[in-house]
Amino acid sequence: MRNVVAGLFITLDGVVESPDKWSFDHFDEGMLEALQSHLAEQDTALLGRVTYEEWADYWPTSTDEPFASYINNVPKLVVSTTLQRTEWKNSTLLQGDLATEIARLKQQPGKNIGTAGSPTLVRSLLENNLLDRLILMVYPVIAGSGKRLFGEDADLKRMRLVESKQTPTGVMILTYQPYDQAE
Repeated sequence: MRNVVAGLFITLDGVVESPDKWSFDHFDEGMLEALQSHLAEQDTALLGRVTYEEWADYWPTSTDEPFASYINNVPKLVVSTTLQRTEWKNSTLLQGDLATEIARLKQQPGKNIGTAGSPTLVRSLLENNLLDRLILMVYPVIAGSGKRLFGEDADLKRMRLVESKQTPTGVMILTYQPYDQAE
């Protein structure tokens, strides 16, 4: 069975918005290796509407590797209740009940289904017990402001740390799974 895995760049103060403003001076060979490994384990991207719209404007013409080749060629499933259509190559709207659609996707053959960016979607996946792993790449940066992964109204959710690595520039790559899932 396939897993749904979210990977997010995040600051010490929980900001996930605009990593282009605070992540690049810490993007080292350890981060590159982790990103390449993460991408090799998945063959489908799951995106929220906001991330889809931002990325559809940037990635089709980007040469930022290895992510540009991956995201432009992988099937992209877009979770939205407001979009009517997608235009980016290999993009499809995921319609219907999210839990039902995720359960259907997990039964199909293939690698992991990866979610990058899309903090609102990641929160929804967690709240509905649809996320199998959460990978947080914690940058030694305090952003001060910006969209955070979790707000003050987040429900209690216990997670189990299943792997941790530190890159040469001090980024902590922390992999969690919901506490109630078997290892």
